Amino acid sequence: MRKILLAAVLLSVASLPAMSQTIAITNGKVYPVSGPPISNGTVLIRDGVIVAVGTNVSIPAGAQRIDANGKIVTPGLINSLTEVGVIEIGQVRDTNDAAAKGSNNIAASFRIWDGLNPSSSLFAPTRNEGVTTVIVAPRGGLISGQAAAIDLANGHVSDVLRRGPVAMIAQMSSAAGAGTTARGELIGKLRALLDDVKYYASHRGDYDRAQTRTLGATNTDLEALIPVVEGNLPLIIDADSMAEIDAALALAHDYKLQIMISGGAEAWLTADRLAATHVPVLTGAMNNIPGSFATLNQRQENAALLRRAGVRVALVGNGDGDESHFNARNIKYEAGSAVAYGMNYDDALRSITLTPAELFGLSDRIGSLQAGRDANVVVWSGDPFEFSSQAEHVFIHGREVKEPSRQDLLIDRYKPKSQR
Repeated sequence: MRKILLAAVLLSVASLPAMSQTIAITNGKVYPVSGPPISNGTVLIRDGVIVAVGTNVSIPAGAQRIDANGKIVTPGLINSLTEVGVIEIGQVRDTNDAAAKGSNNIAASFRIWDGLNPSSSLFAPTRNEGVTTVIVAPRGGLISGQAAAIDLANGHVSDVLRRGPVAMIAQMSSAAGAGTTARGELIGKLRALLDDVKYYASHRGDYDRAQTRTLGATNTDLEALIPVVEGNLPLIIDADSMAEIDAALALAHDYKLQIMISGGAEAWLTADRLAATHVPVLTGAMNNIPGSFATLNQRQENAALLRRAGVRVALVGNGDGDESHFNARNIKYEAGSAVAYGMNYDDALRSITLTPAELFGLSDRIGSLQAGRDANVVVWSGDPFEFSSQAEHVFIHGREVKEPSRQDLLIDRYKPKSQR
């Protein structure tokens, strides 16, 4: 009973807002991302916000100092496509809140954060690897629903939710389980749905009086899609083959949509069109093995080739495993692999920090080390893209988060007594 009470007290303390404090991270190699690296730099944090970054920063008396000599300091990493907090055990339905049934494969009104588990066992291992913010996205269906940005802090949903929605998720790939096998039918259904949304937006009164033509979605789904057709909410389209990506670009052009491509296995084949239309791609660099006919031309140089063409890239997991939930922490290795396959180092770091912050409208608060930004900061023992490097200090909103993960607890439990 005492252990249970102690755990409850510790959990309640962990969820409290950060106390007023000043922290100075000194002598490190600082990567602001928004500017060039700073040798022997200092990051000064006060009350959860970065107040100064540079080499000649005045440190107030009484500030907590962290000596980062020989270490690297970066913004907290951002994984742009995850299911962290909505999937605990993939094969147990009661712990899986990533997919909505919807109506006619349309679940636009589904808000992924309404089912978020802020006590998820995946938070600790993910943030222990330097990931401080993730985009949690729904899956399945023609329109999967609304994605949200969350910080991997302790507390209630309201404490971790940074913004929702940040995007709407759609499926262009016939392999994505959208209820049909013909790509042309999927595209036709998307076009019909967007026509219905535009019609509904200008005929709400008639709809309420039941004086409109039949529409292919519920009024709540149509309402949720209005910001998409108005160009105010990005539509992330899951598309892998060059043909699928070209169809997505045509859709965006015809309906004046703000889109991003996720997956993008063959995006390098149409990099010039993506660059010309300013369409970003969310893709990975850990896998070059085709999983379907839509990914026959998948290659690990994809991200590098896209960046070379001028396409904005946010790196996400693209392996064959559970990179979107259990291994969302491995995003830094996607970046390291991208560098190994030709991506510029600074571009790779930006692709898991500032670029996703910009794409999802969060760059005024996170993604870079600048005065006025929230203090989501990581101190690394070495190059964050190296397997041997550790995230020694992880700050979220200026509060250092130290919590053993499930993996840590298991290691400790089964250590020989002589090593405990």
